[in-house]
Amino acid sequence: MNTISRIKKGFYFDSVTLMRVGRELSGLPGVSEASVVMASDANKAILDMSKLLLPEIEKASDQDLAIVVRAKDKKTAEEAMAKAEELLNNRKKPNGSACATAPSPRDIASAVEALPGANLALISIAGRYAAREAQRALTAGLNVMLFSDNVSVEAEAALKKEAHRRGLIVMGPDCGTAIINGVPLAFANVVPRGPIGVVGASGTGLQEVTCIIANEGSGISQAIGTGGRDIKDAVGGISFLDAMEALAADPETKVLLLVAKPPQPGVLKKIRALMRKVEKPVVALLLGEGGPPATLEQAAWMALAHAAGQDPGEVAARLEQRDAALREEARQIVAKRKQATGRYLRGLFSGGTFCAEAQVVLHGVLRQIYSNAPLGDSKKLKNAWKPEKNALVDLGEDEFTVGRAHPMIDFTLRNKMLEEQAALPETAVLLLDVVLGYGANPDPVAELAPVIRKAARKVFVVAGMTGTDGDPQNRNQVVEALKAAGAHVKLTNAAASLLAGYIADEMAHKPR
Repeated sequence: MNTISRIKKGFYFDSVTLMRVGRELSGLPGVSEASVVMASDANKAILDMSKLLLPEIEKASDQDLAIVVRAKDKKTAEEAMAKAEELLNNRKKPNGSACATAPSPRDIASAVEALPGANLALISIAGRYAAREAQRALTAGLNVMLFSDNVSVEAEAALKKEAHRRGLIVMGPDCGTAIINGVPLAFANVVPRGPIGVVGASGTGLQEVTCIIANEGSGISQAIGTGGRDIKDAVGGISFLDAMEALAADPETKVLLLVAKPPQPGVLKKIRALMRKVEKPVVALLLGEGGPPATLEQAAWMALAHAAGQDPGEVAARLEQRDAALREEARQIVAKRKQATGRYLRGLFSGGTFCAEAQVVLHGVLRQIYSNAPLGDSKKLKNAWKPEKNALVDLGEDEFTVGRAHPMIDFTLRNKMLEEQAALPETAVLLLDVVLGYGANPDPVAELAPVIRKAARKVFVVAGMTGTDGDPQNRNQVVEALKAAGAHVKLTNAAASLLAGYIADEMAHKPR
């Protein structure tokens, strides 16, 4: 095998483009592995796992582009490197014919001119420029969904105050999910219209509850994301509260469902006060604050009960029965593999809220839970790249995502870590979330099934599925394919986390 690399100083491409070029190179005949990434510390760590971290890449800065190819011989590697240059150059060139006939808007003003009557701008650019463009959108009378991150909290607060003054709303920064008037935005799923309005300071949390509601036969009036920092006192919950008031006044919304990690005290006080004023049923999940509801699953089912005119208190009994069935399922799973060893659970999550929910679910089931995003009694991991004991890792944290696509799109890092953790004798069970829908990886089976098949020979693999049958990936097809690969698949993150925890508990108490 021959491994070569090239550093391009000061070259920048978005992470999705680089991911696609890397995949195209990896598919060339004679190429065993290829990577095209910004030379950030996180990407260097991933290259190191694959033994692709050559000295020249190690010395490069996070403003440099690194191309590395491993092939059967030097000639094949050099041809792949030339192909990489060609692909990157082609992506820099605009499509001449398209530009000649229908030039794309280059700024907010020209976009408004090209689409009269538009009332929302979705902004996804580098964080240093995002606040400026969001302000221009507000000035043009547009609501804003700000997908970009790395926007200062001071800029966020100023934008939201301005939006409130104008009777508009800013969703974000770092807002990954919304469903507005039935239209999925960014990371979102195919969900029918219905009576439940959702406000979420959590993207994957919003996706999970809307999918559960859809899969139970109901639907969403609106699902409004706010960005996670909105509920901090420095911002004041401006968008969260404005969204609540909008849904309270919306005749199509019969039930309000609120999803967030615990707000800071000042914001929590405002939310509680507004909840008391709303004349419609309100279900509030403040993850980690206890309950009911205590989980995304329970919150969605309680909202469904309210919408159907049923007693939401009966949800707890339904969950108790389900949890007992999961305990028995775990016993049977472990009993069928008498040769299984290991004792610890390793959870690798693309959704930060799923990592938090798993900690809530596993409290009282497992001891010594560690995380890079600890909640409640969980302890902080010393090194997120090296999980210890029962560990739940949020791969969406900045330490993993700088310079690369979100882990719901790019499975490279998690697949490497799944392989690494499955090979450790201490690992008993791997837990992962699989998020479908627009914006997510278009073919999760092709990338996950081979990794799961290999890991399932050594350890138990449990996957939680977030999606609907209407999603581009088709939930049922993905579920069946991952089951065939050896995973135990559950249709909610809470159920998957509990099953994985019960399996780890069974293994910890297994006679040695």
